[in-house]
Amino acid sequence: MSQSSDLTELRIKLDEAITYGSKEAAVKIANEGLKEAKARNLPGELEYFQGQIEMLKENYASAIEHFDAAIKYNPKDGGSYNDRALCMVELGIIDEAFDYFDKGILAEPDYANIYHNKGWLLNNIGRHKDAIACFKKALQLEPGRPVTYDNLADALFNLGDYQGALESYKKVLELLNLGCCGEIRKEIVIKIKEIEKKLATHHRE
Repeated sequence: MSQSSDLTELRIKLDEAITYGSKEAAVKIANEGLKEAKARNLPGELEYFQGQIEMLKENYASAIEHFDAAIKYNPKDGGSYNDRALCMVELGIIDEAFDYFDKGILAEPDYANIYHNKGWLLNNIGRHKDAIACFKKALQLEPGRPVTYDNLADALFNLGDYQGALESYKKVLELLNLGCCGEIRKEIVIKIKEIEKKLATHHRE
């Protein structure tokens, strides 16, 4: 996750728990990060993990205050810009959220997650081509991100590129760890079958 972090491993674990695990697991890791930040006297990390806990509680305005404090301690912390932007999205502040994604990209240009999340928002508001560019940048930086291939597939599907979407969904299954994410796997398999049916219909026409 964020290269500028002194607790990078815990940040990576937290991101994985939020994406593929449970809220309970994420809260546990966030509390672990909080404890570690206190023990090591890392005020920026302390604010970051406090922000994560508030975010997991859906206290988005409070989370933003902590991410702002984290950014003051470490202006190159892409993770805090990223998560501040996500909180803004939850509060319906869409245009300004893009400002914070862009600030985060300037602060930490090699941080894949921020390109992914900017792409996710672009895709959600119908800017599919711009979203695809963000997802591709995230995958350049971190080629093994199944969640980014999942979102890329959705954006390609939205543009009618069914073959591209199919290939991206198959890549998700390839990258997901075996024995986990059963529900996600089921959803992807259903999507693959739907696309294969569409492609077969188009081929017959």
